[in-house]
Amino acid sequence: LFSVNGTHARTYLPSLFNMASFALPSDEIVKESAPSFYAPLHASYIQKLSSKLSKPGSYEGAVTSHLRMSGVYWAVAGLSLMKKKEEVDDMMRMSSIVEWVFQCYDTTSTSSAGGFSGNVGHDPHLLYTLSAVQLLAMAGRLDDPRFRPEKTVEFIKGLMLEDGSFKGDKWGEVDTRFSYCALSTLAILKRLDAVDTDRAAAFVAECKNFDGGFGCLPGAESHAGQIFCCVGALAIAGRLDLVDADLLCWWLAERQTSGGGLNGRPEKQADVCYSWWILSCLSILGRVDWINKDKLSAFILRCQDPEGGGIADRPDNVADVFHTFFGIAGLLLIGHFEGDEAASEYRHIDPVYALPVDVVEKLGLSRRP
Repeated sequence: LFSVNGTHARTYLPSLFNMASFALPSDEIVKESAPSFYAPLHASYIQKLSSKLSKPGSYEGAVTSHLRMSGVYWAVAGLSLMKKKEEVDDMMRMSSIVEWVFQCYDTTSTSSAGGFSGNVGHDPHLLYTLSAVQLLAMAGRLDDPRFRPEKTVEFIKGLMLEDGSFKGDKWGEVDTRFSYCALSTLAILKRLDAVDTDRAAAFVAECKNFDGGFGCLPGAESHAGQIFCCVGALAIAGRLDLVDADLLCWWLAERQTSGGGLNGRPEKQADVCYSWWILSCLSILGRVDWINKDKLSAFILRCQDPEGGGIADRPDNVADVFHTFFGIAGLLLIGHFEGDEAASEYRHIDPVYALPVDVVEKLGLSRRP
């Protein structure tokens, strides 16, 4: 089926896609089996997370302490998709969150000044620097006098390597996730000019595989999470011409399983988080209709906790904030709430920046031509 350059895949793509769609159950069956969206429960679940994780002896709090910055971002972003900014500020006590964010800001060290860490006392990292900047953007606090954007820009510049890749931190791990984090942060700060974006895009292109997908490094297997990072980075850099859109989107559409959910690689189980990683790419490339949206929405809705709120990775598993945010984002990207009067105030999400669209517009962000 596949050749090294993907020619055969492109030749047969339309017929393969049609065959796959015929194999899916009817929309009527899917809609009958799908529960409703438990918005009040999810809002309550997110709001209560802080006190739950902060309890002495909390197992969840202990094992997630190193990535707390991203966890807070998922919580605030998830709630922001369902609520107005003023409601989010009140429910999440955003002023307190901003204070904590700056406790994780390094302004003094010689090697990492300008970066944000995953929690107080931890080392700065590109992953958490993006999450912190996203939180400040949603809070409308990028102009906070404690924030020194040029320091953060210098931190990111110092992590770029000669081949266009980025280290995550001073310890040297390279991954295309960090390419996305670097370019997204710089775009939010309006400082993409600080790095060679063409060189960064060229490294990402080196990570492209024969199936159209991307891996974490050149030669690494295609993975839906990495594909979002690569497509997002290329969108920000204005180099989507480096993506084989039809071949890639065929591979992404093939990730839909018989149960309606999406997996990250062939032969893996479906997982709600891929509703974001895959749908964001399909949205950026204009091919969201290549999957069965009703089947996917039914899968996401079946992963909800009908008692405590939140969304899990798959049905009947324990909910967590990571999958809650990406599940809500996925439902928005496929237009699940369109025509629902109860969801009329929900905010759309930008598929490149993973922020509410109104925040992205206020920042004046757009994909570069």
